[in-house]
Amino acid sequence: MALDLASRRGGHPGHDRHAPRAAAEPAGAIRADADEAHADPRHIDRSRFKRPHVDQPRSGQSDAQTSLAASGGTPERPGTMIQDSIVDPATGRKFYLAHPGHVQPDDTLTFVLNLHGGGSSGAWQRRYFPAQDYADRYHLMVATPTAATTEPIRRWVAGADDWHLQNIVESAFKRFGRERVASFWLVGHSQGGMTSSRLLTTDYFSRRVDGWLSLSGGRLGPAELVDDFGPPLQPGQETLWRTSDGRRPRFSSGPPLPTTDLSFIFATGEHEIVALPETSPWADKYGAGPRRRLADVVDSEPGQTYDMQRAGRSSKSWGLEPRPGRARVYVYPDTRGGWLVADVIRLDKGHTEGLEPNIVEALITMMVSAPGGKARALPEGAA
Repeated sequence: MALDLASRRGGHPGHDRHAPRAAAEPAGAIRADADEAHADPRHIDRSRFKRPHVDQPRSGQSDAQTSLAASGGTPERPGTMIQDSIVDPATGRKFYLAHPGHVQPDDTLTFVLNLHGGGSSGAWQRRYFPAQDYADRYHLMVATPTAATTEPIRRWVAGADDWHLQNIVESAFKRFGRERVASFWLVGHSQGGMTSSRLLTTDYFSRRVDGWLSLSGGRLGPAELVDDFGPPLQPGQETLWRTSDGRRPRFSSGPPLPTTDLSFIFATGEHEIVALPETSPWADKYGAGPRRRLADVVDSEPGQTYDMQRAGRSSKSWGLEPRPGRARVYVYPDTRGGWLVADVIRLDKGHTEGLEPNIVEALITMMVSAPGGKARALPEGAA
C-alpha cells in the first residue's frame, strides 16, 4: 500500500532544480550537498491546510513590513508564506526565515531550525529539505542559517556558530511570542545532523527542543554505513585516504543518546547504510512496542538538488541525480509521553539527493503531530 500525498492535495508546485554551481572545494571534501502514538500520518486530516505557495525571499523587506505580516496584518500576498532574509544584529550574519503570511491571534506555530551539512549552505539546505514550502499549510516558522567556518570546507563549529544559532531561536520566538511556539524541531543533514546532536548536549537547546529530524546525520542506535560511503574519489585523489590498509576511513554512524526527552526521526538513503536496525534504543527508553511499518510514501516528482560537481561520476551511496522515489516509513508505537520515534528509508537513494516533495510533507506531518511545548513552558527570561 502506498501513500500518495499528491492525490490528496492536488499536486505540488513545480521545483527549479537548476541552481548555481558551488565554488571549487578541497580534494576529498565531505560535502552534504552540491553547494554548499503519535498520530499516524495516514490518518491526518489535510483538508484544513492550504496548498503550499512557493515564493521568493524578500530580502529588502523592512522591519515594519515584517512586523505587520507577523502580527496578522495584510501582507502583499494574503494567505501566502513570507520569506525574509534577516540579519542577526549581534553577529551581523544573515539567515532565512519563512513563516505564514497571515497569522491569526490564536494560531500556534512549529519552529524548525534547518541546518545544512558540511560543504553546503543555507541556500542549498532550502532545496535539500524545503520545509519552507509548507509554512502556510502546517503553520511553520523555518529558519535556515549558514555556518561561518569555510576552511577547509564550510561546516558548523561550536565556537563560531552556537551563539548565532541561539540568537536565531530567540529572534524567531520574539517575533511571534514564545507562548505561541507549539514545538521546536532541529533538522540537520549530514554534519548538520551531527551538529544537532551536539546542540542537544547544551543546556539552552536541550531545554527547548521537542524533536530532532536527522537527515543522514546519524541514528540513535547506529545504522552501519556502507564501505564506500563518502564523496567519490576523483582522478589524482587515489592516495588521499591515509589508512594502514589503504581503505577509506570509517565514518561515525551513530551519535550518543541525548539526556533530554524529545521525538526523533531518522531519514536516510537506502544506499548509504548496510541495513536499518529493527530496534531502537530511543524507542526502548520510552517503552515503545515493536516497530510497525506504515504505508510507503510515493513521489512522482524529483527533489530539488544534488551534488552537481560530481554529476556523472558519483556513486549510489553518495547520490545520483534527482529522480522520483518511494520511501518506507517505520514507527515505534505506544511510547510513554507520546514521543515520536520513527525511521524513514528512501529507496534507491544516496546521501546528496534532495528530498522529494511528498516525503518532505510526510516528515513535516509527523513533526507537527508530535508532542511539544518545552520552550513555552520555560519561565520568562530563562537562559
